Amino acid sequence: MIEIMNLEKSFGSQRVLKGVNLKIGTGEVTAILGKSGGGKSVLLKHIIGLMKPDSGRILINGTDITVLKSQEMDIIREKFAVVFQFGALFDSMTIFENVAFPAIEKKRASQHDINGKVKQLLTEVGLVGMEEKYPSEISGGMRKRVALARALIMEPEIILFDEPTTGLDPILLDQIHSYIKATHSKYGFTGIVISHEVPEIFDIADKVAILDEGVVIEAGTPSDIRQSLNPVVRRFVSPRAAHQE
Repeated sequence: MIEIMNLEKSFGSQRVLKGVNLKIGTGEVTAILGKSGGGKSVLLKHIIGLMKPDSGRILINGTDITVLKSQEMDIIREKFAVVFQFGALFDSMTIFENVAFPAIEKKRASQHDINGKVKQLLTEVGLVGMEEKYPSEISGGMRKRVALARALIMEPEIILFDEPTTGLDPILLDQIHSYIKATHSKYGFTGIVISHEVPEIFDIADKVAILDEGVVIEAGTPSDIRQSLNPVVRRFVSPRAAHQE
């Protein structure tokens, strides 16, 4: 589905991505972990085509998006949905309107069909009865669930999750992860989750990639990463255990 090859990006004299290589299989949920400020969000912006690399390639279904023109990239973006860190909901719209917005904007279905789909998705993320409320009237955890429902309305092939559990307590964090896992099981999208939630993220990821100092230093199954002998990976995954060694 997605192949990132030797991706490099600098801002002035600061090299952020220093040759990132990563393969993401169709239907997989891949978690990209790394320190704050380590380039995770910059990488995400490249994957969705919001930034152009200094060098390197990103292939999506075999198409190199780094060389596409704006209109060509717009077509590729129709495969994507993004769940932003803080939900990025429209404050002036109800929960129902927020979820329906992408489908109405693209004019892909009748209002009747859209209404039915919105109700179905709100049921799937546990928000029955919240349709007429506004974002300011619901909790942070609920807003993230609305954002997930909105991402699913167009049944995208790829969903990018940018720190989807930031600011949540452990119970709500587990709840959001469970909804991601359940909707992934139903819809089969390819998921990319930018996160720093260790070890909780291992419960929903098929693959984990560790981004450190601008490169992916290791990628594999959660089990592979847990058993890694790389000291940097060990410090990141289990800092207490690594310190005791």
